[in-house]
Amino acid sequence: MASEVRRPDPDELLAQVRSDEQRQRRGHLKLFLGYAAGIGKTYAMLEAAHQRLAEEIDVVVGYVETHGRAETEAMLAGLEVIPRRPVEYHGAVLPEMDLDAVLARHPQLVLVDELAHTNAPGSRHAKRYLDVEELLDAGIAVYTTLNIQHLESLNDVVARITGVTVREKLPDGVFDEADEIELVDLPPQELVQRLREGKVYVPDQAAQAIQQFFRLGNLSALREVAMRRAAERVDYQMRAYMRTRAIRGPWPAAERLLVCVSAGLSSERLVHEGRRLANQLNAEWFALYVETPDHARLPEAARARVAHHLQLAQELGARIRTLPADSVAEGVVAYARKHNVTKIIAGKPLRPRWTEFMAGSVVDQIIRKSRDIDVYVIIDPLPASRADELVWRRPHAPGWRYAASLALVAAVTLLAQPLYKLVSPTNLVMLYLTAVVVAAVYLGRGPALLASFAGVLAFDYLYVPPQLTFAVADTQYLLTFVGLLLVGVVISTLMARVRSQADAAQRREAQAVELSELSRDLAGAGNLEDIIQVVLSHVSESFGRDAAVLLPQADSLQVRAFTPGFTLDANEIAVADWAFKHGQPAGRGTATLPAAQIRYLPLKTARGVVGVLGVRPAEANMFMAPEQRRLLEVFASQAALAIERAQLAEHARQAQLLQATEKLQSALLNSISHELRTPLVAITGAFSTLKSDEGKLDDAMRRSLIADGQEEAERLNRLVGNLLDMTRIEAGALRLRYEPAEVQDIVGTALERLSSRLEGRAVTVDVRSDSPTIPVDLVLVVQALVNLIDNAIKYSPPGSPIDIRGREADGWAEIAVYDRGSGVRPEDLEHIFDKFYRVHRPDNVSGTGLGLSISKGIIEAHGGRIWAENRPGGGAVVKFTLPVHSPQPGA
Repeated sequence: MASEVRRPDPDELLAQVRSDEQRQRRGHLKLFLGYAAGIGKTYAMLEAAHQRLAEEIDVVVGYVETHGRAETEAMLAGLEVIPRRPVEYHGAVLPEMDLDAVLARHPQLVLVDELAHTNAPGSRHAKRYLDVEELLDAGIAVYTTLNIQHLESLNDVVARITGVTVREKLPDGVFDEADEIELVDLPPQELVQRLREGKVYVPDQAAQAIQQFFRLGNLSALREVAMRRAAERVDYQMRAYMRTRAIRGPWPAAERLLVCVSAGLSSERLVHEGRRLANQLNAEWFALYVETPDHARLPEAARARVAHHLQLAQELGARIRTLPADSVAEGVVAYARKHNVTKIIAGKPLRPRWTEFMAGSVVDQIIRKSRDIDVYVIIDPLPASRADELVWRRPHAPGWRYAASLALVAAVTLLAQPLYKLVSPTNLVMLYLTAVVVAAVYLGRGPALLASFAGVLAFDYLYVPPQLTFAVADTQYLLTFVGLLLVGVVISTLMARVRSQADAAQRREAQAVELSELSRDLAGAGNLEDIIQVVLSHVSESFGRDAAVLLPQADSLQVRAFTPGFTLDANEIAVADWAFKHGQPAGRGTATLPAAQIRYLPLKTARGVVGVLGVRPAEANMFMAPEQRRLLEVFASQAALAIERAQLAEHARQAQLLQATEKLQSALLNSISHELRTPLVAITGAFSTLKSDEGKLDDAMRRSLIADGQEEAERLNRLVGNLLDMTRIEAGALRLRYEPAEVQDIVGTALERLSSRLEGRAVTVDVRSDSPTIPVDLVLVVQALVNLIDNAIKYSPPGSPIDIRGREADGWAEIAVYDRGSGVRPEDLEHIFDKFYRVHRPDNVSGTGLGLSISKGIIEAHGGRIWAENRPGGGAVVKFTLPVHSPQPGA
C-alpha cells in the first residue's frame, strides 16, 4: 500500500517565511544561559567574541561586567570597548551602556552583559533588554548573558527553592525570541569551590552567599531548572522544524490552557504556572477575568491588581480576556467550551471546611461544571481571611445610611400602631418588609440587612405576645421571624447585585457612547485638521487630560495641534519620536523612558505608524485606571484610521490634480505649438519668398510680404509675452513699479500698440480730460488693456466699432472696452478669466486663452477688480477698476 504523502501546512509555511524575513531584518540574538553567578557566562561570551573577531567580524563591547575577576578582565584585551555613559542618581554616578554611541558606531556584533539588568532612572529604557531590542531592530547582532532565576515565569519557583525573591525579571518573550541559546554549565561543587577561593565574590560576601543562596541543594535545583528550560527551547525548535516540513510526530491535537485571573495575590503565581505549562505542552493559552456584579464593589487597589495580572499574562504570551457574567464558574466554563480549552488553571485559598460549606467554592463549581475539561488547582498559601481582606478591603457605607435605615424602621413601627388592632400581627410583617425593600433600593446592602434585623426585633418586642418583651409565647412566630430575616437578606442581596449590574452597564454604555461619538465626529470631519481637532476634543473631554497630536513632516516629527496649555520641550519630542519610530508606547507609565511627563501612544494602522498621540494629566499624581487605558488605546486606533483616511484622500486628490495638470499641460502644448507655428509659418513663408525672388515680384508685393511678416512677428511677440507674464503671475514674481499716470495716457498707449490691428475699425474713446492721475505700473496696466482690446477685435465682426470709456467715481477709476460681437453666454461669464479658457465660437477664433487671465492677474495685483457683462443690443463689455489713491503696503 502506497504511503500517504503529507504536505506542509501552507499557513505554517507562510508564517515561517514571514518569521525568517523578520529575523533577517533584525540582528542575531545569542543568549549565554546559566543557573547562577560565577559559572563563566561572561567568559564564554568573550571567548565567542574573540572567535568572531578572528573571522573578521566587527565586534565591540557595549557593556561587560567583570566583577573584578582577573581571567574575565584579561579576555577584554583586543576588543573595542564603547565608553559607558554616566547617569547621576541621588548624588551617585551610575555607569550604564551608551546606547546612542553603540547605534552610531553600528558594529556587526555587540556584547551586552546582564540582560535582565534594570537601568538607572533617567535612561531611555527602564530595562536593559529594551536596549537590546533597539539594537536588534537596528540590525546589530547581540551576544548577552542571563541567569535562569531572572525569567518572569520562573520567579516564584526560584523563590521557593532559594527563599530569595529576585527583583530583576525578564519577560519570557525575550528569551523565546533568542535565535541561539548556549547553556553554560559548571558542576555545583566546582562553583562552591570557586566561591571559597574568592573567584566569584570577595571572601566576606562569598561566605554569606554560600550560607544563603549558593547551597548545594539550591544550586542543583537551579541547574536542573536551567537545563529543563533550555531543553524546552530545543524541543520547541525541533517541533517547529517538523511542522514546517510535514514530518509526522506523536503529538495529539493542540492543547489550550485557560488561567483564571482574580484580584487575589495568588493570581500572579497562576499566571507563571500557566506560562510554564503552556511551554511544556506547546499550547496556546488564555488569561480570563470574569467580571461579576461584585466587581463594581472592588476597591481601586484590587482593580489595579487585576489589571496588573492581565498585563503580566499578556507580556508572557497569553491572550487576555475580560468577560462579564453573573457567576465566575459559569463564565469560566462557558468561555472554555466556546474556545475549545482543554485545561483550566484555577487558584484555591486555604479556607475552613465550614466556610466552603456555607459560602461554596468557586473551584468546586468549576470542577462540577467542567465535565471533560481538566482542571488544575493551585493552592494559595496565604490564609483565606488575609486574602479576602486584601481583596475586599474598602470603606463601609456612610453612617447616616445606617441611621436612616433605623429611622425607616421606626417610621414603619409608628405607622403600624393604629393598624395593630385592625389586622393580625403577621400582616404587619409586610410593612417591615417594605422598609427592608426601601432600604435596599436607596441605602444599600448593609443598611438593608440592619433594617431587616431591627424590624424583626421591633415586631417581636411590640406586636408579638407577650408584648414589650423579646419572649415568644407562640412558636409559630419564629417562622415569621426567620422568614422576615431571610426575605430581607435575599432582597438586599438581589438589589445590591442589580445595582452593581446597573453600574457596570452604565460604565460600558458610557464607554460605548464615547466611542460612538468619536466615530461619528471623525466620520463627519472633512479634512486632516478637523480630524485632529476632533481627536483632541474627545481625549480632553473623556479623560480630563491635555493632549497633542504629532505627525511626520520633512523626515521629523512635528507637533500638528494641541490643547491649550500643552507644551513640549526637546526631550519630550525625542520620546515621542522614539514611540513613532518603534511603534510602541513610551513615556509616562510605560517601561520606555518612564521619567517623561507625557504618555505617547503610536497611531498605528495596518500600513504603519501615521503619528503619535501625547496625553498629559492635569496633575502629576493622576494615573489612569485600566479601563481608561484600554479606552484611550481604542481612541488612538480610531484616530489613526481617520488620519490615514484623510492622508489617503489627500494623496488621491493630489493624484487627480496631477492627472488634470498633465491633461492641461498636454492641451497647453497643443495650443501653444499651434499658436507658435502659425506666425512662424507666415514669417518663414514671407522671407523665403523674398529670398528666392529673382526680380519677379514688384515693389507692392514685396512691401505686402514684409508687412505680413512684421504683423506675424508682432503676434508672436505678444504670445511669448503673455506666456512670460502668466509665468510671473503664478510664481508670485510680479513686482509692481508704481508711478502716477492718467487714464488718457493708458488708453492712448494701448491704442498706439494696436494701431495696425485696428485699421478699418471705428474706435470711440470717451475719457474725461480732467480725470485724476492714478498710481499704477504703467507698462503692466497698458498690457492688461491691450489684451482686452485684442480680445474685442477677435470676437467682433471685421469693421465693427469698438468703444473705450473711462470714468472716476468714489475713489475708483473705471475703464471699459465695448464691442459689437455676439456676446458671451451666461455660463461662460464666470470662466472667461480662467487660464486657457476660450469661449466656444463657430468661426473658430484662434488664441491660447491667456489674455484675459493675465489681465485679471495684473488688475488684482493693483488691488482692483475686473469683470465681464453682455452689452444691451448685442456685444460684450469688459470693465476693470483701479484705486485712485496709493495702495496699502503689501497689497
